[in-house]
Amino acid sequence: MALISLVSAAGSPGVTATALGLALTWPRPVLLVEADPTGGSGILAGYFRGLRDHPGLVDLVMADRSGLLADTLPRILLRVDGTDVSILVGSKSHDQAPGLSRLWEPLMGLLLELSASGQDVVVDAGRLGLVSWPRPLVAHSDLTLLVSRSNLVSLVAARSWAATLADDVLPGHEVRLLLVGERRCYSAGEASRTLGVPMLASVDWDPARASVFSEGAEKPRPRFGGESAADRAFNHSGYMASLRAVGEAIRKVTTRSKRDAVLQGMIATRTGRGIS
Repeated sequence: MALISLVSAAGSPGVTATALGLALTWPRPVLLVEADPTGGSGILAGYFRGLRDHPGLVDLVMADRSGLLADTLPRILLRVDGTDVSILVGSKSHDQAPGLSRLWEPLMGLLLELSASGQDVVVDAGRLGLVSWPRPLVAHSDLTLLVSRSNLVSLVAARSWAATLADDVLPGHEVRLLLVGERRCYSAGEASRTLGVPMLASVDWDPARASVFSEGAEKPRPRFGGESAADRAFNHSGYMASLRAVGEAIRKVTTRSKRDAVLQGMIATRTGRGIS
């Protein structure tokens, strides 16, 4: 299937909430990798409200040193009840960042194997350029999404990284722009032209519903009805519809890219045979 990474250039545009929301609306089994090296799992502290502890990346560092990385990875994944989502929990302290820098390459190999075997993988890679940021995971992704808000401050920060990010990914891999809150200053077209990055889609600006993923907040309740009504309203909201639309756009891009890669390989093989 596909390996997709989400990154940001500055501030907090909502990478973790968006990555988690995408995973929870994904139509088939998906692995979410919390690879932000800043420390303090945003998913454990946010979505799970600090009520759960779970092994994660630092345990993989130890496993890799012992040659047990492939055996350990499936055992430490956090399964989200009632879904087909598994989570590789991130680091718990910024002090663990130096150790993570040695993990990214071998972990990348495992994730590529999972992707090749039919497993979709979504990587929350956090902010670009930080110490020990997961550059190998981003560079080898089938699709990298540069997540940004649509205001001037966010776009100026993202512009300095956009060209670098596009140059850093491997040939045949895609870089696209994902806006959070289109027209909260600039339109999708204006943002895309400013950054020189093709637009993928946008996520609705809805802090109340986004906080369900980022903070474990309760779903906003409609005027009438209880918890079940809140669930229905949440699932049918514009915010959730926008997340599902982003997921569909991702799958279209990655499917087309893989199809084009296969065709290019067939052409190269036939050309090679003709020359020989």
